[in-house]
Amino acid sequence: MRILLIEDDTVLGAAVRDQIAADGQSVDWVMRLDAAGDAVKTTAYDLILLDLMLPDGRGIGFLKSLRARGDVTPVIILTALDQVSDRIEGLNAGADDYLVKPFDLAELSARIGSVARRYSGNPNPIVTHGPLDIDLSARSVHRDGKAVQLTAREWALFEAFLARPGQLLSKAQLEEKLYAFDAEVESNTIEVHVSRLRKKLGSTVIETERGMGYRLGRP
Repeated sequence: MRILLIEDDTVLGAAVRDQIAADGQSVDWVMRLDAAGDAVKTTAYDLILLDLMLPDGRGIGFLKSLRARGDVTPVIILTALDQVSDRIEGLNAGADDYLVKPFDLAELSARIGSVARRYSGNPNPIVTHGPLDIDLSARSVHRDGKAVQLTAREWALFEAFLARPGQLLSKAQLEEKLYAFDAEVESNTIEVHVSRLRKKLGSTVIETERGMGYRLGRP
């Protein structure tokens, strides 16, 4: 997934960014609402993590403007505002989840996974695909009953295919899911990761449409 983090606390922001990266996700971090507005205009995000109190305004207004123009990108609010009325306001404005600071980073990862599964149309964390048993919550894969170890990037790529079964994904789309906008990407990065996934999970797990992209193979 590609995630937009809107947080002005440099210590917390760095910790959240590093946690997301360790989970194999791509993250773009901004500290102001104006920068966030520019980011969502140019990039298709899978999830937004939104602080409510920012230097140039309140996150609630940003969220309401997103929803008013029909943007359904899932949003998790991260805030120190812990009153029930604050939670109600955030959820009524269109947030998908609400996490009060300070929070455990592992819990944040779990909340991100839960929201992502709901939006992919598969709230069940257990998925079976041919000989593969996949636990989306634990981020684990078993092939014919044997555990398969995937790197963070391999998991992120595989998860992108699982979220869109049958859909053709271009190389550029896959690169966007794996890397933030300021990261350098080798020209053959996707091909290398796809090759490694095929070796670990089966030669037919990912199909290639030459010159067009890749899709999840049939079970």
